[in-house]
Amino acid sequence: MSETVRLPIIALVGRTNVGKSTLFNRLTEQREALVSAVPGTTRDRQEGEVLWQGLSFTLVDTGGLDVSPNNPIEQETVRQAQQAIRHANLVLFVVDVQSGPLPQDREIARALKRSGKPVLVVGNKAESPSKRASVHAPEWQLAGLPEPIPVSALRGTGTGDLLDDVYRVLRRSGSPPAASVQHAAVRVAVIGKPNAGKSSLLNAILKEERFIASPIAHTTRQPIDTLITWENQPYLLVDTAGMRKRGKSRKAGGLEEEGVERTVETLRRTDVALFVLDATEPLTTQDRTLAGLLEKSRVGVALVVNKWDLVEGKTIESVPAFIEYVYHAFPFLTWAPLVFTSAKTGQRTEKLLPLARKIQAARLTEIPPEALDAFLKEAIRHRGPIRGKGPQPPKVLGISQVGTAPPTFVVTLRAKRTDVISPSYLRYLENRLHEKIDLEGTPVRVLARIPTLGAAKPTA
Repeated sequence: MSETVRLPIIALVGRTNVGKSTLFNRLTEQREALVSAVPGTTRDRQEGEVLWQGLSFTLVDTGGLDVSPNNPIEQETVRQAQQAIRHANLVLFVVDVQSGPLPQDREIARALKRSGKPVLVVGNKAESPSKRASVHAPEWQLAGLPEPIPVSALRGTGTGDLLDDVYRVLRRSGSPPAASVQHAAVRVAVIGKPNAGKSSLLNAILKEERFIASPIAHTTRQPIDTLITWENQPYLLVDTAGMRKRGKSRKAGGLEEEGVERTVETLRRTDVALFVLDATEPLTTQDRTLAGLLEKSRVGVALVVNKWDLVEGKTIESVPAFIEYVYHAFPFLTWAPLVFTSAKTGQRTEKLLPLARKIQAARLTEIPPEALDAFLKEAIRHRGPIRGKGPQPPKVLGISQVGTAPPTFVVTLRAKRTDVISPSYLRYLENRLHEKIDLEGTPVRVLARIPTLGAAKPTA
């Protein structure tokens, strides 16, 4: 069973376009939340960690509370924000001092007052002295809440004073900031084409609806981070925007294109990717494109076949046949384990986080030199080195490990150039390492070098 890491939780709430996401990015010191003038850009709850005075709390960005009651996705956004308020130790109610208090602000203020939660009002967009002074005006007395704290999320002005106030309220309420555990968390990204069931799968893992799941493609517009513990182990889960063909996303433009770019960026900071495949549909060109992207990113990978419960006419041969089908489509990911799940029923979803932890351990594996020597001798006995360029077969002198995440090895050659060995032989050694050593779920790199060069040089 999962639970939120025990850092105090601060919820950012307010109407649309008051600068909640800009403030989230400022306080977490990273560019995570999408910022746009388009109302409703933020839909799911977005979590980040704020470090101040050596201690941390969890900050939750939410969608606007003043959206259309006739739009089901926007109503889900409101429900997500309300759920964030219920779980919060403190609420930061963000208002726009440039526009002044609107009726929607007053309505939200009354609702927050009724919630009984501690509330600080944040007067954003207070770039000028006159705007900072305006928070003292009687019009900003909202439902008996405290006077707004003037800040500029865009410039950072006043955010230090805001954080000091946050810490005072947290300590007074008995939920003080704590030491961070995020550095130990396995970062797990969930990727796949639109409507493969990524958000539903994460909800099934978490046993709660943290991510908006909808049959409408691209409901998730940006990567969303959620820090949790599972069996006393921390994980940072990332739900990413569904990636369709780049040409189509560029035509759609704007937020969707940026969300796709964020997904690509997310993989650069990912430990393990859960690649979600829709069991009810044939694999597509986009699935293959995503698989190629995963191979290039060198992250750990688990292939998650979702909606397996919806496949009709299954027999005892269905699972092995589908495994063969997937690996035939992605021959460069045969080292990735494959799990059949159902986000709807929760079938096997409890296996995914322990599997991600196991894959991360494989990514960090260090093999003793004597074991590598024995491996190389056995591999050469099974298949001798294959010549690349040059007249003579390559002479392999030894192998050593030079890195982890992913495990990276160098074979030393007696030659004048590294391309005397065929790239196919280096791939053979990579495959052999997967066969002989428990490296399931992680790519392996084998490079070639010449002793006099003193550095590894890729030949494949």
